[in-house]
Amino acid sequence: MSWHGFKKAVNRAGTQVMMKTGQVEKTIDRDYEMEERRFRTMETAANKLQKEAKGYLDSLRSMTASQTRIAETVDAFYGEAATTDDTSRYYRQAVEELDSETVKELDGPYRTTVLEPISRFCAYFPDINEAIKKRNHKLLDYDALRAKVRKLTDKPSDDVVKLPRAEQEAMQAKEIYETLNEQLTNELPQLIDLRVPYLDPSFEALVKIQLRFCQEGYERLAQVQQYLDPSVRDEYAHGVLDQKVETVLQQMRELSICGLGAA
Repeated sequence: MSWHGFKKAVNRAGTQVMMKTGQVEKTIDRDYEMEERRFRTMETAANKLQKEAKGYLDSLRSMTASQTRIAETVDAFYGEAATTDDTSRYYRQAVEELDSETVKELDGPYRTTVLEPISRFCAYFPDINEAIKKRNHKLLDYDALRAKVRKLTDKPSDDVVKLPRAEQEAMQAKEIYETLNEQLTNELPQLIDLRVPYLDPSFEALVKIQLRFCQEGYERLAQVQQYLDPSVRDEYAHGVLDQKVETVLQQMRELSICGLGAA
């Protein structure tokens, strides 16, 4: 920061302190304040959307990778005792294809149609915040000069040039502030209103990509289901499966190595 910029920052900080003590009157613009609050709400939502959209893709990869590890473990767990139709092998193949093919195919379109548009939208926020910051700084300058004019008016200085100079500086500060204030007051609502038509295509793409992932996952696992014993579902519904499991557990308990342990 330059020396000139440092002096301005100090003066503005002093103005803010005097506002709190009532020595400087603060200019209030309700219309602008409402639009800035609406912008802040949208900014927070958009940044959260960007974060969660990236998190969804990461979670998708993590989930399919976890499915693959489960399938590998299940297949190894069965080993040579696998059923004659190799159901565990088909399951492993299905989830590996879901991980290596489906997610890989969706990665590019998801980034292009969802992540990148949302990121570009959020990329405007730093510039807008800089404009808001500049507007607020110019308002502090204007209020400080306005207070200076009022003070010189109430208690005239021996230097007759001081008041006209202060009035001129206050008028220039007012013009700069009002230009920035009007621009933001007019354009912030336009930006907020554009959020829906801008994000609509990404929202549609998000739904379609999620649908495709779910459909392909269902189709691949449905092919595995044909190798499963159809009677298992009925046995579970009627409580027979629980009894079968308990029978196997009892057989395990009867083994000496699964007893109560060494005396």
